[in-house]
Amino acid sequence: MSQANAITLALSKGRIFEESESLLGPLGLLPRADLDERLLRLPAQTPGVELLVIRPTDVPPYVEHGAADIGIVGKDVLMEHGGSGLFEPLDLQIALCRMVVAGLPGAGLDGLRRRPRIATKYPAIARQHFGRMGRQVEIIKLYGSMELAPLVGLADAIVDLVATGSTLKANGLIEYETIAPISSRLVVNKAAMKTKHAAVSHWVDRFREVVAAATEAA
Repeated sequence: MSQANAITLALSKGRIFEESESLLGPLGLLPRADLDERLLRLPAQTPGVELLVIRPTDVPPYVEHGAADIGIVGKDVLMEHGGSGLFEPLDLQIALCRMVVAGLPGAGLDGLRRRPRIATKYPAIARQHFGRMGRQVEIIKLYGSMELAPLVGLADAIVDLVATGSTLKANGLIEYETIAPISSRLVVNKAAMKTKHAAVSHWVDRFREVVAAATEAA
């Protein structure tokens, strides 16, 4: 395959990669079975396609700066870290969840102090959300165990991703409001859309076909 048709696809590790396998398989974009699964850079089953298996937060910069032509990443990452240098042509409709504000029952947003403390690993999303409400908040950046923060008085509420809500419930928390529905998106490098237009368009169309087929089968 010529260099003009060669494509590098950045894949998000973890849940998104696991759920994207149902789309990647029919496209021949899974890693070759004979390769060490610990590798982070490896050829796909389809010749001419290289896969980068990286942290979700690294997908936008890899694609934006041209280290990858196409990527799969959650909308939460795009909202938090920005995607101004990317095209976002397709909602893959996998890894479905929602970004919410949550806290202890009986409090709610109206019951919070004048400048409430919000614990989150999504400070940009939290600031934008409360800014739209015209409300000042103090952001406490955490990297995990978000549900613990209201329980020990570290924060009045949290902003976090929720899928089933079972973790919130197990820790005695409830959802106050939904900020945005979240799913995984196909993103494309803007320069690659021009310099590798045929190849990039081919794969965007192929992804669109398998997403449509999966939706019809659901």
